[in-house]
Amino acid sequence: MLAVALPAQAQEAAQAPAAEAAAEGLQIIDAATVDISEFLWLKRVLAVFSDTPADPRYIQQMQLLAERPRDLVERDVIVITDTDPAARSEVRKELRPRGFALVLVDKDGVVKLRKPSPWSTREISRSIDKTPLRRDEIREGRGGTLTQ
Repeated sequence: MLAVALPAQAQEAAQAPAAEAAAEGLQIIDAATVDISEFLWLKRVLAVFSDTPADPRYIQQMQLLAERPRDLVERDVIVITDTDPAARSEVRKELRPRGFALVLVDKDGVVKLRKPSPWSTREISRSIDKTPLRRDEIREGRGGTLTQ
């Protein structure tokens, strides 16, 4: 028998991991309430987009983020989610995703990564660790160690 997730159940499936990640200190914010420029030089923005909270890729991405949130917290990452294209959030207007998208914006406001499928926190951390800003942070002792 094929199980079909109802929209409310799908939303719950994505919210449960988000709550776990938040308990570990990872900030997860709805795109409707924020502008990326607020985080310039303060945080790296990891934007997770989908056309609906029922998108299996969105649910999987939120689960992956919940598995190792500390990796992202150590790298000054804040997660912004947007699952409502009709709301036309400022974040969506600026980053212009199509369907599911994972977008990493570094502290200097430059987009460093765009992915059309979910990524683990380990893969995201490795991408962050390759950036010049992150290497400077590590060299100056402001942010832990590189992911091996």
